[in-house]
Amino acid sequence: MIEVRNVSKSFSDKMVLQNADLTVNDGSVFGLVGINGAGKSTLLRLISGVIKADEGEILIDGEPIYDNEKVKKQLFFLSDDPYYSVNVTANKLAELYSKFYDFDRATFNKFMGTFALDPKKSIRNFSKGMKRQTFISIALACKPKYLLLDEAFDGLDPLARLEFRRAIVELQQNNGSSVIIASHSLRELEDICDCFALIDQCRISASGSIDSELSKLLKFQLVFDREVAETDFPFPLVHFENTGRVIQIVAKGEREEILQKLSEMKPLIMDEISMDFEDMFMYEVQSRGYVK
Repeated sequence: MIEVRNVSKSFSDKMVLQNADLTVNDGSVFGLVGINGAGKSTLLRLISGVIKADEGEILIDGEPIYDNEKVKKQLFFLSDDPYYSVNVTANKLAELYSKFYDFDRATFNKFMGTFALDPKKSIRNFSKGMKRQTFISIALACKPKYLLLDEAFDGLDPLARLEFRRAIVELQQNNGSSVIIASHSLRELEDICDCFALIDQCRISASGSIDSELSKLLKFQLVFDREVAETDFPFPLVHFENTGRVIQIVAKGEREEILQKLSEMKPLIMDEISMDFEDMFMYEVQSRGYVK
């Protein structure tokens, strides 16, 4: 289990995270979302022990992560721009990581083959996507208990994305690994993640089960025979948009109660529209004034 307890971090005079609290249960595939600069990468670096929190603590299986070599051997952090030395090959990288992890060479070879990459070639000549695939192959071969991925799908073509999603699910199911993915690819996160956290205004402002939180958001398109304003609705709205007498709303609450109150408003037409994780993210961010 990963526990982030009241963690704050700033760089110079810029606060990046403040009083952040988060729990990632064992075996979870966890999506970390937020707008650019929200602090997703910083939180991953804190959890991985690359940097130290100014306040609070981060525990992995009950032990502090920072400067703890034993705990770090259970964790692999793949940053959005991983370091490699000049002229290094994928094989040389595999040799390096095998000194720190119980490295599965067969898994490494399997994914290098899946991605059609030559492990004997210098990776500096690889495209961005090929470099990402190389480090993905290494990360999966390390089979960590905790895998942290920053912008995991960036630079991958659709087929590589599909193979990577499958590999994450296999790692979670076969090894019981926990995976935290910070990404803007929200539709892909919805496909594989069971839980999420939203970083907003330096804080973790929302978290929980994706399915559970989606079930609380209800989206409707309504048509009335009269002008209707946002203040006419007898419950709080996450989103309100009108085009003439056609109105689109998003509400958060119990479905049956909201349906009953909408029926009492006597719309001419009432259509419920399905929601996805990307919709939920956008409406949550909009409700906090970031996107208009």
